[in-house]
Amino acid sequence: MTVFEVKQGTSPVILGFPHTGTDVPADIWARLNDNGRKLADTDWHIHTLYDGLLDDATTVRATFHRYVIDANRDPAGASLYPGQNTTGLVPETDFDGVAIWNAGEEPGEADIAARLAAFHAPYHAALAAEIARVKAIHGFAVLYDCHSIRSHIPFLFEGKLPDFNIGTDMGKTCAAEIERIAVDVTTKAEGYTSILNGRFKGGWTTRHYGKPETRVHAIQMELAQSTHLQSEDLPFAYDAAKAEQLRVPLKAILTQIEAFALSKNT
Repeated sequence: MTVFEVKQGTSPVILGFPHTGTDVPADIWARLNDNGRKLADTDWHIHTLYDGLLDDATTVRATFHRYVIDANRDPAGASLYPGQNTTGLVPETDFDGVAIWNAGEEPGEADIAARLAAFHAPYHAALAAEIARVKAIHGFAVLYDCHSIRSHIPFLFEGKLPDFNIGTDMGKTCAAEIERIAVDVTTKAEGYTSILNGRFKGGWTTRHYGKPETRVHAIQMELAQSTHLQSEDLPFAYDAAKAEQLRVPLKAILTQIEAFALSKNT
């Protein structure tokens, strides 16, 4: 199976999609239990939501599901949020804390090592290559990592998640101007709620690549799925009307980030 898809563009902005894939190899599928086979923790339809919002943007999308291995987790297995409930490099449970593997068939160290080599590493090699290519064109690159999650998940957070969750690891992963664009657009977007570095501060991808001192910037956008799905339950159907409304502020964020990046072209 192809583990990633790349569409090369000439914009200084790169869109990352680590969690929209639903491919699971047959041998791994056989080990998932009925709950795991729902693939509920997918970032449903996010690549569709962003499609066409920014002309000439490069996109890098993992095609494998996060239950195979999570492309947005530290390959060393370190927790993104120490002391808080979360899921790991190869999740043992879903976002509700319920087991996803058949008893006795949970992935072990050898499985994780094999999946790192077969899935995680190739995806990040492709992403790193595109960041380097874009930076070579512009002298500046911005990775915008695209995510979504259900708006109510008591195992992970209390209450209802804001619609827009901007993550920059407390301002460490991108220029202040990039962070400000995302905050300004989302706070002014009528009918939506937003937060900066709340429950989600940027995953491993954002923290790993976002090094402003090297002129590579990264920002994560975690969207509540209630903003673009008909229901946050099976079959997680796309709501075209909701999505079109949501695409307006998303397009504004991307075009303004691109304009800022182009202004820094060396």
